[in-house]
Amino acid sequence: MSAKVIVYSKETCPYCVMAKKLLEQKGVKDITEVRIDLLPEERDKMIEKTGRMTVPQIFIGDFHVGGFDDLSALNRNGKLDELLK
Repeated sequence: MSAKVIVYSKETCPYCVMAKKLLEQKGVKDITEVRIDLLPEERDKMIEKTGRMTVPQIFIGDFHVGGFDDLSALNRNGKLDELLK
């Protein structure tokens, strides 16, 4: 899997942990994690890019997946592997 993956997250977010674990199970070895709890200016960028205030917010390449539920749904529908190529 070679697509660039960015996950906006917070330390205390169980859905962030689950999202990263699912991506790792799919063979993603390089996840760029942007911790909005440590970098408040990145939180503002995340909201501007996604229109959402919750984490995780996941990008695969230029595609905004959404949160963990969205990522999980893509996996169940068999579409996640295609995005990760």
